[in-house]
Amino acid sequence: MMADARERILKALRLGQPLLVGLATLTEDGKPWVRYVTAVASEDLALRLCTSMTSRKVSQIRRNPEVHLLCGVTDPERVEAYLQIQGRAEISTSKAERRAFWKDSLGEYFSGPDDPDYCVIIVRPYRIELYSSTRPEPEIWESGEQQAR
Repeated sequence: MMADARERILKALRLGQPLLVGLATLTEDGKPWVRYVTAVASEDLALRLCTSMTSRKVSQIRRNPEVHLLCGVTDPERVEAYLQIQGRAEISTSKAERRAFWKDSLGEYFSGPDDPDYCVIIVRPYRIELYSSTRPEPEIWESGEQQAR
C-alpha cells in the first residue's frame, strides 16, 4: 500500500510544476508561523523553494529545521486531494541548486542565480498524509526516518 500511496502523493505534488504551499516554521519563542510560498516537488518527494538569505523563514529554519507544509487545494469548490507534509528543511547556497531552481521571473527579486542573497530551501519529508475526497481516512507515507528530538 505504501508504494501506491507514494504514487498518489507524486500525482498530487504535480512534479516539476509550481505549487502554492503553506509553509509553517517556528518563531524564536516557539510559536508557529505560516506563510504561502511557491514550491516545486521532485521525484524523491523533496520540495524546493527559494527565498532571501535575510528572510524570517531562513532564520527560523536555522534555529529549528522541522517544518510543516500544506498543499494541493487550488480551488475550494473542487477539493480532490491535499497533503499534510512533515519534514526537515535545509538552506542551500550550492551553485548547482540555485542554478537548477532559477527562473527568469526571479529576476524581479534577485540579480541572478549567483546573487549572494538568493538561496534554495529544500524540504525533505519524513511523513506525508494524503487526504482524498474518496477515502474517509488519510493514506500515510513515512520515510522510515524518525523526527529529530
